[in-house]
Amino acid sequence: QVQLVESGGGLVQAGGSLRLSCAASGSIFSIRVMYWYRQAPGKQRELVASVGSGGSTNSGDSTNYADSVTGRFTISRDNAKKTVYLQMNSLKPEDTAIYFCAINYTDYLWNEYDYWGQGTQVTVSS
Repeated sequence: QVQLVESGGGLVQAGGSLRLSCAASGSIFSIRVMYWYRQAPGKQRELVASVGSGGSTNSGDSTNYADSVTGRFTISRDNAKKTVYLQMNSLKPEDTAIYFCAINYTDYLWNEYDYWGQGTQVTVSS
């Protein structure tokens, strides 16, 4: 069984910062890719950022960002802790959404799965 525990959401004024965390646990052998998605009211869920695996030293991790957050958000991961972070700076009201963590992982039988967290609310006031 796998769990993703997200934290760090909340209410912040425009221009402020928040740091989201998502810790994975359970029957996970290796996490290939870690993602942050978001879904605003009345809109489809969109990919915010992703980070690939660079090995235990976190070196060579490949990252990708949505155009709307490039230069303001930074995704990172700690493989030893099976945790992904999203540092969000210069927040805008349009960043208001529920933010979801997701992982692509393999279990100890080399089966590959995708798994989603429950989401954490981020609200940016103008």
